Amino acid sequence: MASSDPTASGEGPASGGLLTSPATIRRGGGPLLLGVRHHGPGSARGVRAALEAEKPAVVLVEGPAEADALVALAGDPDMRPPVALLAHAVDDPGRAAFWPMASFSPEWVAIRWALDRGAAVRFIDLPATHTLAASDPTWSDGDDGEEGFAGGGTRIDPIAELAGAAGATGAAGDGAAERWWEDVVELCAADDAGDPTAPFEALAEAMGALREAYGDGGHPRDLVREAYMRIQLRAARKEFGDSVAVVCGAWHVPALTRKTTVAADRALLKGLPKVKTELTWVPWTHRRLARRSGYGAGIDAPGWYEHLFAAPDRPVERWMTKVAGLLRAEDHPVSSAHVIEAVRLARNLAALRGRPAPGLDETTDAVRSVLCEGSDVPLDLVRDRLVVGDVLGEVPAGAPAVPLQRDLARRRRSLRLKPEATERKLELDLRKDMDGERSRLLHRLRLLGVGWGEPAAGRAGTGTFRETWRLRWEPEQHVQVAEAGVWGTTVEAAANARARSRAEAATALADITALAEQCLLAGLSGALPVVMRSLADRAALDTDVSHLAEALPALARSLRYGDVRGTDTAALAEVAAGLAERICVGLPPACAGLDTDAATAMRERIDEVHQAIGLLPDAAGPADRWAGVLRRLADRDRVPGVLRGRAARLLLDEGRIADGEAALLMSRALSPGTPPADAAAWIDGFVGGASGGGLLLVHDERLLGLVDDWLTGVPAGAFTDVLPLLRRTFSEYEPGVRRTLGELVARGPGAGGAGHSTPGVPGFAATLDRERADAVLPLLHLVLGTEVMA
Repeated sequence: MASSDPTASGEGPASGGLLTSPATIRRGGGPLLLGVRHHGPGSARGVRAALEAEKPAVVLVEGPAEADALVALAGDPDMRPPVALLAHAVDDPGRAAFWPMASFSPEWVAIRWALDRGAAVRFIDLPATHTLAASDPTWSDGDDGEEGFAGGGTRIDPIAELAGAAGATGAAGDGAAERWWEDVVELCAADDAGDPTAPFEALAEAMGALREAYGDGGHPRDLVREAYMRIQLRAARKEFGDSVAVVCGAWHVPALTRKTTVAADRALLKGLPKVKTELTWVPWTHRRLARRSGYGAGIDAPGWYEHLFAAPDRPVERWMTKVAGLLRAEDHPVSSAHVIEAVRLARNLAALRGRPAPGLDETTDAVRSVLCEGSDVPLDLVRDRLVVGDVLGEVPAGAPAVPLQRDLARRRRSLRLKPEATERKLELDLRKDMDGERSRLLHRLRLLGVGWGEPAAGRAGTGTFRETWRLRWEPEQHVQVAEAGVWGTTVEAAANARARSRAEAATALADITALAEQCLLAGLSGALPVVMRSLADRAALDTDVSHLAEALPALARSLRYGDVRGTDTAALAEVAAGLAERICVGLPPACAGLDTDAATAMRERIDEVHQAIGLLPDAAGPADRWAGVLRRLADRDRVPGVLRGRAARLLLDEGRIADGEAALLMSRALSPGTPPADAAAWIDGFVGGASGGGLLLVHDERLLGLVDDWLTGVPAGAFTDVLPLLRRTFSEYEPGVRRTLGELVARGPGAGGAGHSTPGVPGFAATLDRERADAVLPLLHLVLGTEVMA
């Protein structure tokens, strides 16, 4: 969750900067107030220098006050930023907020400095118990993504106001204010021998002038937060005297020096809504820090900022070297001369633009021109891998977590599934015990709403024993795990409870069958009996054939999993057989008299049922009954043409009718007495869609001749009516298929072929030569890696 500091609303510094710190104010020997900009490497360097010079006894950091109990974990050797403080409501885990910190965040630098030197650390911002109490009508979403008081008035951008006062004007959104901030604050050199706190007063005074002119700047919630900060500051001074340092947004510095009474501050905090909360540290990612991901106080280039903060010297030269290494690894020709020239160009661009040092804009322009030779394609790779990056932080095992999170962490370690910020593909062979357990874990998490893994299309022809997953861990998934914790303390128990609850609440038959499929995939034997009872009850009561047809495919797929996963699917097979029987009985009358839209939807149901019936155990019986249903559909005039054509095509593919019979059905459907629209619909059902209809016409010129003869005989007035449907039908073919069909039709009737006056199209035999066709089988087996069946 972003801080509501208005100075965090824009991009962070474009360079590490040599300025000691952006803002501080220390009057009359009082506490050291370090006003910073969140996630700025220049600000972080300045904070570290100021703390090292002053060596305060306690460091107060802007952050939820309850996090004091977690601050020691920041010094754990296993803690690696970027990380974030996560707060969530105990009774409503989905109500959550994050406070991210990277290695270059001033707050993180202050915490680590204090822990390394034995100084106390305390968080002084408004407690999360109030921040998350969003149910009160006086609270609403703030501009930076966290919940807060509803703001009134115009919100201002302090940096834009200061830049405008300095004469740095430009069109809204063109970055003029950001460049001014970088040039004046982050990129200005400072005298290392001087007072490290000297530059602070100027910016604090400027912020004070803005607060006098604009008050809360359209952020009335800040008044409450600052009241709480003042109370915490008073308490720290009472304990430590003036050996106190405060690290907070520069916007808040004037408010912390304002003369107010304790009673007045407490009055602002009186009656705030509360909610019981829990806090912990969670891993964060550089990509999630990027503003484009929706994080309000984010930055565009976290990878670049980390480099600037970590580079001991010559940051531009080191950056160009990293870019060159990345491009070389991707086989782009980049030499040392390219690097030298890119550094020279970046410096020249900075001089031409009047900037004290090259920033991200200058280095990017230099990389594009020299290392990428003007192309944005490799530049996009640099932006993705280096400018943003996929760094994923780590949190020690001792960090507080809900029981479900701990069980998930144990399961991940035992299955060697490491969370990663980059998306990776995981191939599973379900015949292996380890891969089978991985599959069950990922399916259970999906059922719980934790989107760590998403099924992906795998290699063709590998059967049901293979699965392909795309894995990517996002920080929000910690919240999803916390939400799922209400269902149980282990992943298996929670998934079983969640599945039972969904089964009892589901009303649609298709939802129940999909849930049954999920339970089998996830190996949830504890939930399957409840799901099966709900499935049987709803299947018995549902009389809508389209609902039954929609539900059967999931059941048929589930029956396949029993073989490879060792799951007992006897009860599921009984329900599936009953559904198939009811579909066979009820489908023919349900297909009569349908309008165009209903017929199109029913065609999809018929395709799904056809595939499902082939997967049912002992499929000979169901398959024979289903073939009889298709034959009745193909012969009935009251059935829409698209369904009759589809039924005929399915029968032909299954070898239930001969080629000559298919041609007879087509000739009847395309007879002169058939309305052109009905004939076009029949053609669409027979050869339309991704069903290989184009290849069927290529290799069976008798059918192509029937279509061609019918099409040339359509009256001119009716042709414009059937043209859209025909164009849709044939436009779905592959370009090569369409080209071949065009060549065949261009030969005209004189070229012959079945259905034409002169037989024998060049390159095509009158009948199939099976001996020549079989000759290609050994080569196909070799290419596909399959065994030749005896």
